[in-house]
Amino acid sequence: MKKNTLHLKAPGNWMNDPNGFIYYRGKYHLFYQHFPYAPMWGTMHWGHAVSEDLVHWEHQDIALFPTKSYDRNGVFSGCAVEKDGELYLYYSAVRYLEEDPENIHVSLPDRFETSQAMIRSKDGFLFDNWNAKKQIIPVIRDEAVGHPANTRDPKVWQEEGNCYMILGSTCGGQAGRVLFYRSPDGQNWEYASQFRHEEFGRIVECPDLFRLGDSYGFIASFMFIGKAGEGYEHHSLCAPASFDGTSCALTITGAFRPVDYGLDLYAPQTCLDRDGNRVLIAWMRMPEAVNTTGEKPWNGMMCLPRVIEQNENHIFFRVHPEVDRYFSEEITEEKYASAAASGIPVRIQTVLSEGAGLTIGGYRIWIEQGRVKTDRSRVFRNIKGPALTASAPGSRSRHELDIFVEPNLIEIFIDGGESVISHVVYDLGNTLTGQALRLFVGGDGR
Repeated sequence: MKKNTLHLKAPGNWMNDPNGFIYYRGKYHLFYQHFPYAPMWGTMHWGHAVSEDLVHWEHQDIALFPTKSYDRNGVFSGCAVEKDGELYLYYSAVRYLEEDPENIHVSLPDRFETSQAMIRSKDGFLFDNWNAKKQIIPVIRDEAVGHPANTRDPKVWQEEGNCYMILGSTCGGQAGRVLFYRSPDGQNWEYASQFRHEEFGRIVECPDLFRLGDSYGFIASFMFIGKAGEGYEHHSLCAPASFDGTSCALTITGAFRPVDYGLDLYAPQTCLDRDGNRVLIAWMRMPEAVNTTGEKPWNGMMCLPRVIEQNENHIFFRVHPEVDRYFSEEITEEKYASAAASGIPVRIQTVLSEGAGLTIGGYRIWIEQGRVKTDRSRVFRNIKGPALTASAPGSRSRHELDIFVEPNLIEIFIDGGESVISHVVYDLGNTLTGQALRLFVGGDGR
């Protein structure tokens, strides 16, 4: 089985949204949207990887694939929960009403319908795609409740004896909304409520609602909230929230902000780790496949696992303790070039003041007017689409940076995770310029 360290990457061909992220029977399971035939989006399957520490990942066989009339054109995004010792996977099932005659893996615009389905597994590794699937929420025909095509991405949790489900949806493709369903057993569901907000864009995808101490955090991906022609139009935002399980009433209690200011990150999903931390993993969108001699072309990878915490109504995304432990070996600047040339992930820690900066293989980071700013234009091969620069909010003259670098991804944790900038990169060089840097590489011992 193919293995990855630090970042889970497509094992070849295509990867997007994380699905079914869960700690189950002593292992972390991370499923993901996968098109196994080419490094491009297509008929969705669920790929599958497991880890003991969120750092070392081993790919498994494909877990879910189309077998039913209602999911014949894709097993789309969803989640996992443990119930009565079994693993319950929930997903959006897609059936095309009219496919593109030139590409059967794509429907003609808006010519598809979506229902919600589930499958159970006794061990988290074996999935009977022919006999164990169950359609639990048929296609919604009442548009007062939801949209027949664009209602998707179930996230299920258990609380106070009930199971709850949140779904992303839209009002006619013009205004986003989320739907809530409730179940006594995780298999039989009834509609409970819905919620709309001016920040929801046109369609809500991959909503996630979870406890953070005595309150809640809400994360979702919103379509068409960015400006057309300026890169990705769809972005993931977060906000503090409250939730009433009796009425299934959601309230947003603070301001929305990007989960990641690099804006490549999309479709985040969270779970509780073995120590009870709320952990996030998300898809890093890649505009081009990576072609390495001797390997299948691949497109798509996951960000580092990030611990979510809330302090004074601000949501932090901190470096996970397992990642922190992994980078145990400190190296000199002289050894950085050889590590980078070998594709070994490197951690860089530094403090930058106003006007100061550093350059990592052509990728620039600097402080301007109290903000951390970045520019990847030198390491993006004139690729069109995603924004080349980023800026995190702030008004400080001094920022602590914790930077993780590997050949196709740079992640910058700012001031203990108060904000994060992550960028996909290509053709990253081996040079490093800056002052007062501490450098680390991973210590495997495996």
